[in-house]
Amino acid sequence: MSETSSKTATQAGIDPRGPQFTAALTVVVIILALLLPQPWALVVTVIQTVLFAIGAGLGVQRTPHAWLFKKFVRPRLGAPDELEDPAPPRFAQGVGLAFLLVALVGYLVGATLVAQIALGLALVAAVLNAVFRFCLGCELYLLIRRLGPSPSA
Repeated sequence: MSETSSKTATQAGIDPRGPQFTAALTVVVIILALLLPQPWALVVTVIQTVLFAIGAGLGVQRTPHAWLFKKFVRPRLGAPDELEDPAPPRFAQGVGLAFLLVALVGYLVGATLVAQIALGLALVAAVLNAVFRFCLGCELYLLIRRLGPSPSA
C-alpha cells in the first residue's frame, strides 16, 4: 500500500455539510459579537475563538458543532454523495482562529475598530461557506498545497 493510500485509509472523511452547518452557527455567533455591547462582545469573541481553536487543534470532527450536526442534523438528511478530506476545513478553522485572535487582542487593548474589522472579515468567510458552500480557508489550503513543493515519489 502506498503512503498516500495508507494516509487516506486511516483518515476518515467528513460529511461536507458539517462544515457548512458549522459556518452557519459561526455566522450567528460573529453577528452577536458585532452587535452586543462590551463586555458581552468580548465574551462572545472568546467563545468563538475557543471554538475555532478546537477545530484547528483537534480537528473539525471533534468540535461541539460537529457533535450537534451528527446528533441532530445528519440523521434528518440523506447520506452525502461523497465524504470530504477534513484537512482543508481544519486549516480554515485555523484561519478563522487567526482572525478571531486579532479581534480578541483588539478588544483587550481598546482597539474596537480593529476587532470589528477582524470579526467582519471572519463573518464574510463564514457567510460564503454557510450560504454558498464556498470555503475561503479551504481554497487557501489547496492553493498553498499546489504552490508548495511536490512530495517526492
